[in-house]
Amino acid sequence: ATTAVATAELGAAMVQRQRAQTAADAAALAGLDGGAAAAARLASRNGGRMVAFVERASIVTVTVRVGDAVAVASASDGP
Repeated sequence: ATTAVATAELGAAMVQRQRAQTAADAAALAGLDGGAAAAARLASRNGGRMVAFVERASIVTVTVRVGDAVAVASASDGP
């Protein structure tokens, strides 16, 4: 029983990490054209909450939280 619970918790944590990364990727891309507000909307639409937004030159970096999982993604409009 203990193994089953541990396996279920590990699976849930993996799903949260994946959802956080997906939300961060989408938010970073949205932030290129729409800034922090667009990034936050996309993070939310993907089940996350944007906790940081940094824009330097042509690179946007966001940090998104989904449950206990945190993911960071960057996007650029350059090569």
